[in-house]
Amino acid sequence: MTMDSHKRDFSANARLPGIFALAACIGAVSTLAAFVLLNLIHLFTNLFFFGTLSFVEHSPAHNNLGLWVIGVPVVGGLIVGLMARFGSEKIRGHGIPEAIEAILFGKSKMSPKVAVLKPLSSGIVIGSGGPFGAEGPIIMTGGALGSLIAQCFKVTSAERKTLLVAGAAAGMTAVFGTPLAAVLLAVELLLFEWRPRSFLPVAVACAVAGFARAAFFGAGPLFPLETAAPDGWSLFSCLIAGLLSGALASGLSASLYKTEDLFGKLPVHWMWWPALGGIVVGIGGWLEPRALGVGYDVIGDLLHQHIALQIAIALLAVKAVMWVVALGSGTSGGVLAPLLMLGAGLGTVLSHWLPGNQPALWPLVCMAATLGATLGAPLTAIVFAFGLTHDANALLPLLTATLVAHGFATVTMRRSIMTEKIARRGYHIYREYGVDPLERHHVDEVMTASVDSIDADMTVGAVLENFFGAKQTRRAYPVVRDGAVVGVADRALLEQFRDADPELRIAMSVANVFDKRSLAFALPSETCRLVATRLAVHGLERLPVVADAKSMRLIGIVSRSDLVKPSLSHFEEEHKRERFRRLAPARSKRRFAPVGKAG
Repeated sequence: MTMDSHKRDFSANARLPGIFALAACIGAVSTLAAFVLLNLIHLFTNLFFFGTLSFVEHSPAHNNLGLWVIGVPVVGGLIVGLMARFGSEKIRGHGIPEAIEAILFGKSKMSPKVAVLKPLSSGIVIGSGGPFGAEGPIIMTGGALGSLIAQCFKVTSAERKTLLVAGAAAGMTAVFGTPLAAVLLAVELLLFEWRPRSFLPVAVACAVAGFARAAFFGAGPLFPLETAAPDGWSLFSCLIAGLLSGALASGLSASLYKTEDLFGKLPVHWMWWPALGGIVVGIGGWLEPRALGVGYDVIGDLLHQHIALQIAIALLAVKAVMWVVALGSGTSGGVLAPLLMLGAGLGTVLSHWLPGNQPALWPLVCMAATLGATLGAPLTAIVFAFGLTHDANALLPLLTATLVAHGFATVTMRRSIMTEKIARRGYHIYREYGVDPLERHHVDEVMTASVDSIDADMTVGAVLENFFGAKQTRRAYPVVRDGAVVGVADRALLEQFRDADPELRIAMSVANVFDKRSLAFALPSETCRLVATRLAVHGLERLPVVADAKSMRLIGIVSRSDLVKPSLSHFEEEHKRERFRRLAPARSKRRFAPVGKAG
């Protein structure tokens, strides 16, 4: 075995197979939850708009209620307001910020109330005409189910987070049939890390949900589409589409939270806000019936160019107002489907002007770009659009426009629509992450190998005189017997025993404080991050480094100042600017022969 045999690309985790098994079960349960949620939406749609008890899918746009349609979303909002007030306030909103908050600040614990009330409330809101999709509620519901299942087993908070995210991503897979996009959503938005211990169980749950989905919803893409290969003009068109999609995303996010602020100024309890927002939804549904409900059929028509330009503009303007007001009122619903529709509408408008002879391409491109910029998850949006359509020819335009839109939103927006709500509750989320310098380095790379140690047979008085006198170089020293560490001594510890008996052997004094279970030490194979955590937990400044836990043979010491070394290297990489070559070659000096005088 070589000296570097303990160093690996990824940390080993013997508990991974058990987490895999739980994730697979959660994937199946989340698929069933998605089936229940979609059927609840169908049930309440038929009940509110057609007066029948049926699970058959009908669009609320085909209702014959006339002006009475304005009251339907109001009734739905009133019911959900009461559910949130007397059931659980966690069912308010579109679900993903609540899931993030539970992950980062709630040890990934979610209540059974959320698992029951979230799909029920979302079914009522969307079924009564709410302009939302089912993905936000199912992400929240699947996450709650994953958390509840995890709470039945003895797992760590990090493992519970993984299972919560597994349920959320599996739910999204079941609704849209996009397992790869769901995994990317977990990575970009929910996990806040890139580790096999979390990524792999989530992928297992999504795979199970993807296969199980066929039994409930059938196979194939939700919006099958095939466009031609992009030509040379498409690059210019992608830049324009990306910039406008980023602007749309920024405008929608700003409008949403300004609307939420306006509701917050109303002199009524928030329980009544969804009903008030329902008035706007009802009026919009009366003006444009196709703006009611999920609107998957409208998205399909926009992608296939089946809606005339003037109708598309009117429909999407109404949809945008309805969605912003309804979500700002704190009702229960998702954001993905409305963003898909609004982005596709922008693309429908641009398709009449952008060069490239690709009118069918731009609704798809703007749909993904708007989604990616709004969520702050560009890779998810790109793969999501491909998963919905299976249009391979669109991948390059999708990549270009979505990244341009994401760059625009990153520059102009402080936070995404997902994190703004959490920030308003007093929590800041920093979404960039990279490999921690302390994770990249091990103790044997930073420790001090030359160590002054105290012989266990010395007396307390002699140790204080020789090690803690005027020439003291360290605040604490390891105490060793035959090369093995038996404790750590500092001045405060020894002065306690000197007052009782200065001739007491140092081994006896540390024995009264340490035993093999309580003695904190470091191993050379451990990461600096693990040792830094151990120092923080025990309130220490340094640890003896031993060859192994059995022999306890002292080989060095690691202190907090040693753990700063990787950070210094990282600082230089990030901030030190250097030039090694010049872009232009140095000018050569011309040499002229001396001009001779005429003779």
